[in-house]
Amino acid sequence: MESSIKNKIEHYCAYQERCHYDVKNKLNKLGIFGDQLDEYICYLIDENYLSETRYSEAFVRGKYNNNNWGRIKIKMELNSKNISEWNINNALKQITEEDYEKKLFKICEKQMQNIDDTQYKFKNKIIRRLTQKGWEMDLIIKCLNQLIK
Repeated sequence: MESSIKNKIEHYCAYQERCHYDVKNKLNKLGIFGDQLDEYICYLIDENYLSETRYSEAFVRGKYNNNNWGRIKIKMELNSKNISEWNINNALKQITEEDYEKKLFKICEKQMQNIDDTQYKFKNKIIRRLTQKGWEMDLIIKCLNQLIK
């Protein structure tokens, strides 16, 4: 293994959590392919720079807490990075059902303050915005019905 590339990829993984998919892309950009790429990946896993479990848990926390993403969008993004179903489901367990519904309720309240339209258009805008962020349709409608009474 070339030490300059090893240092670059160590720094890349130490800076923030990465998944295998991101690291493989980075190594490909650095001109590393095939067996050599596998050697770097194995080294990073052995030295604990790379962990799909740790990555998926950090990803779920970040997107849920900072970006207000719902489970659907989080799951789709993790699937696109080739994260295993087990890691995805395990990471999503961090979000309790109670916290999830409370967060959705707060987001709905905030969205309601920002829209001045007829009730029908108003509801549709909020539903569209929240489904794009990956929230479940049935939970959104339940929440809106509680708020609009």
